[in-house]
Amino acid sequence: MRIVVTGGSGRLGRTLVTGLADAGHELISVDREPIAHLDRAGITQFSLDLTDADATASALAGTRADAVIHLAAIAVPFSAPEDVILSTNAALAQSVLGGAMRAGIRRVVAASSPTVIGYGAPRGWTPERLPLDETSPTEPWNAYALSKLLIEQTIDMLRRQAGDDVRFASFRPCYVIAPEEWAGAPTQQGHTVLERLDDPALSAPALFNYIDARDVAAFADALLDALDDIPNGERFFVGADDALARRPLSELLPQFHPGTARAAAELTGTAPAFSSAKAARLLGWRAARTWRTELAAGRALL
Repeated sequence: MRIVVTGGSGRLGRTLVTGLADAGHELISVDREPIAHLDRAGITQFSLDLTDADATASALAGTRADAVIHLAAIAVPFSAPEDVILSTNAALAQSVLGGAMRAGIRRVVAASSPTVIGYGAPRGWTPERLPLDETSPTEPWNAYALSKLLIEQTIDMLRRQAGDDVRFASFRPCYVIAPEEWAGAPTQQGHTVLERLDDPALSAPALFNYIDARDVAAFADALLDALDDIPNGERFFVGADDALARRPLSELLPQFHPGTARAAAELTGTAPAFSSAKAARLLGWRAARTWRTELAAGRALL
């Protein structure tokens, strides 16, 4: 399959591009800057202002791609003014996803975020039940989370326009850990994985969720393969089957998120706050990596 990945130079994008290439696909990475030190057969890179909708549609048509995976976005909450995050991410979604449809690309996938659920809200958050899944209500409380919900709704809008002529899906990857981060490279928030484990306050804002970027690449491969056979426009949580924590979330969540004690009581042992059961059921995908094995392997490389 010939696949375009927008935001291919990002933390998730780099692994997604190389992982899908390793799976036998032909990849085209589109980002403001190329993936550094990448020179291999089967991967093409080019730069483009993805907020230019006409230029994006034209470029996508020129790729003759079978699929688009849209990752490009301002990727960190509060890393820019709220109006900039919202306007940029919404414009990128319309430009890329709408451009893919205009270009005649039949498989269109976009990355959303678990933050659409609304945990961590300043005035409190009380989930009805845990673990969270795709039926949990969405209650974004900042521009980043709202922009990600808009991406999902853009998918819904375009699906209503195209019907089943185009196959759509979106996914909510948990806190992404790149392969080098198991060996001590800083994670997205600037801390190492080991520091996030040693100090639960560092992982608490993300509800202790995580996913290895290589597992996201495997998920994307399974999703693209199954798009014609599953309901159009599905959403998926994509996370590890355990929590990034040494203690059960039934203890940790109430400590850092008042109002969660009743629901968190279900999260005994190593159970995570997010369920990826839907991806297992519809796609046959489960995360293959856990912090217990990958952290040990990464530290052994030092």
